[in-house]
Amino acid sequence: MMIKRKVRYYIEQALDRQPAVAIIGTRQVGKTTLALDIAEDSR
Repeated sequence: MMIKRKVRYYIEQALDRQPAVAIIGTRQVGKTTLALDIAEDSR
């Protein structure tokens, strides 16, 4: 189970406006997992 992240909404909104969005943050906070989850749901 993935933790619901409030930032996901903003990333998805940004992806509606442009083809790429940078997800930045410290190590081991789930950036890759979040990106993969968004990509999987957008298929």
